[in-house]
Order: sequence, then C-alpha cells, then structure tokens
Amino acid sequence: MTPAIVTFVVLLLIGAPVAVVMALSGLAGGFAMGGERMLGIIADRMFSGVSGFLLIAVPYFIFTAELMNQGGLTHKLIAFNNALFGRVRGALSHVNVSVSVFFAGLTGAAITDTVAIGKIMIPEMKRQGYDAEYAAAITACSSIIGPIIPPSVVMVVYATLLRDISVIDLFAGGIIPGLLMALALLGVSFFLAWKRGYPKQAPTPFKVAVFSFLAALPAMIVPLIILGGILSGLTTITEASGFAAVYAIAIGVLLYRNLNWQKIWHSLVVTVRFSGVVFFLLATSAVLGWFVTRSGIARDAAGLITTFSDSAFLQLMLVCVLLIVVGTVMDVLPALVVVAPVLVPAMIQLGFDPLHFAILMIVVLNISNVTPPVGMTLMTAARIANVPYERAIIASLPFYVAFLVVIVLLAAFPALSTWIPSLLD
Repeated sequence: MTPAIVTFVVLLLIGAPVAVVMALSGLAGGFAMGGERMLGIIADRMFSGVSGFLLIAVPYFIFTAELMNQGGLTHKLIAFNNALFGRVRGALSHVNVSVSVFFAGLTGAAITDTVAIGKIMIPEMKRQGYDAEYAAAITACSSIIGPIIPPSVVMVVYATLLRDISVIDLFAGGIIPGLLMALALLGVSFFLAWKRGYPKQAPTPFKVAVFSFLAALPAMIVPLIILGGILSGLTTITEASGFAAVYAIAIGVLLYRNLNWQKIWHSLVVTVRFSGVVFFLLATSAVLGWFVTRSGIARDAAGLITTFSDSAFLQLMLVCVLLIVVGTVMDVLPALVVVAPVLVPAMIQLGFDPLHFAILMIVVLNISNVTPPVGMTLMTAARIANVPYERAIIASLPFYVAFLVVIVLLAAFPALSTWIPSLLD
C-alpha cells in the first residue's frame, strides 16, 4: 500500500496529469503486491474500464450538447425565459438561473453551460447595469446545475466506475437536488436584486411570449426524448443519446436552419477531444480502483470515519468536507475517479444507501466547479466578464452558502435523492 500512496502523493505534488497519477499509483501498488505478474492484470483493468456498452452514451451526450449550442439554442431559451421574468426586478439574474435549468437537460456538463450562456448573458447583464463580478458569479454557479439534472456525463461516468447503481436511478435521483439548487440560487438572486436595486424590464407582450415559447419548444423536447425514452423503458441510455444527437442535427439544419456542415464538424472535433479525456481517465481509474479493492483501503477508510463520530449525519458531513477539500485542487471528473473507488465502498460498509451517497457526492464535487483555486466554471465566467478572478470569488460567496444549505438538506433527508428512483421500481 505504501508504494502506491507515495507515488500518488509525489506525482500529484509535482503536477502530473491526474490520469498518469492514477495509472502509475495503481501500477506501483500492484507491483508491490505481486511483482511483474501483476502487469498483465493492470493492462486488462485499463481495457475493462472503457469497454462498457454504457460509455457509448458519453460522446453522444457531448455531441448533442455541442450541436444545440452551435445551432443557436441558447438565444431561444434566453428569449423564452426573459419573457417569463422580464417584469421582475433583477430579471436577467433570474433568467440566468432558469436558462441553466433548461440547458441542464441538454448539456450534462457545467463548462459547456458556462460558455454557451455566459457569452450572451454576461455582456447583456453588464450593459444593463449589473456588476460584472456578480454576472460572472451567477452564471458560474447556475452552470453547475447542468451535471445534476439529467442527462449527466458525470453520472454516466459514476455508473461505469461503481456498477452497483444503474445510471437510470442516478438520473432520476438528480432531479430534485438539481431543482433545489436552482431554487436556492433564485432565492439569493431575488434578495440581492432587491437589495442592490438591479433593473427590471418592460413586460413582454403576450404574443411575443407565445412566439418565444414556440421557438424554443423544439429544443426543449430534447431532454424529454432522452429521459422519456430511458425512464419509460422504450430505449436504453445509449439509444436515447444517439437519437437525441440525430434529432439535434435535424432541428438545427431543417428547422432553425443555422447549423451547417462546418458547425457540425466543429461539434465532432470538440466531442472527440472531450471524450478522449473522459475515456483516458476511466481507463486509468480502473487500475487505481482495482488496487483499492485488493488492498483493503476502503475498509480502512470506513474504520477511520467511524473514529470521528458514531452519528450517521456527522459522518456524512465529514465526508462532504473532505470532498470539498478535494474539489479545491481537482476538477470534477478527476476528483470523482480518484475518491469514488475509496469512499463509496467505505460508506456502503457503514450502512449508507448507495444511491443517496452517490447523488450527494456528485452534488458536492460539482460545487467544486466554483470553489477556488481550481473552480473552472467560475474562472471561465470571470474571463468572459473581464473581471479579476478574486472579485468573482467574493461575489459568488452568497450563492456558495446557498449550495451548502442544499448539501445539508440532502445529507439530512435521503428521500430527496431516493424518492423519484423508488417510483421507478
């Protein structure tokens, strides 16, 4: 066990890529356990880590999101949501959150949400008198709803790493937590808009509102295609993701008529690059996961957690703090593939519901997208807003506190994560 830990820490400290860290740590641990004969097993583990049929859905989800983004969907969603909130003080702030909820059903990735919505909303918010750092903060914080409300690339990766929970249950389990996060953001947004006197807009004429809804409706059907097919049992996740990509091309080319072959090719390139990163992480994480299982680290972790408290709630809070700390130095997917093989078996051994803990861990790790110093969505939004990262961090604090409240609620009430999946049984 010691060679693996030493290798892991040293490589992480010198800034080696996370995939390389996991591969070499597992290799060092395996070699220490069984010598050269373990090398063949490690190669087999890497292959098995990316050979699951479920993983075909990952590039399809990414491709669909890019197609919808390139096809101008964001403008139509913003127009529709602006018609809903236009007369309310701080309208664009609330639109930012509500658009992210709709967009979450299309992207499954926070950074895609940040770029697609931020490039439109942040300049407009600045033009109407919102503080630039506030515009960056609300955009970044609302974007992390994307991987919580299904479909979610992070959840597909989780279901591949820990095969004790179906991705269907994960998708269903993320609906209420994602909506809770949106409501928390809206609550803070309404309060700050009232306190700071942010502007409101003229009411949208009824005909304009109806037209904006009809214009956005074909795009909003995409999550219904994905979730409806999966939850009804008519399609597998892979089939639903493939059909969604075909549908996105069809409406982009034939209906909206702003998706051409150059944009489709660009979407394919982005999909290949992102998918390559995800699959490489999964292959190397399979090596580390195999070593964790063989070495008994998960059992030791469970014992360590119980030494701090016998209270199940406090144990969950302790793990959440650990996940937040991990999220300060690692992005979501690398953090997930590093900690999940250790923590999930440990928490199951302590008697926690696997689905409840899975959703809680995914939520907490995604909040790390706005946690400095990494905080990729917050950093991206700050660049779009052209404000120093430090000012965006300060502006995001009220929203971060709201997220912490949601974490406590999810930890205290498991039914928030497990109720909808239980209806599908």
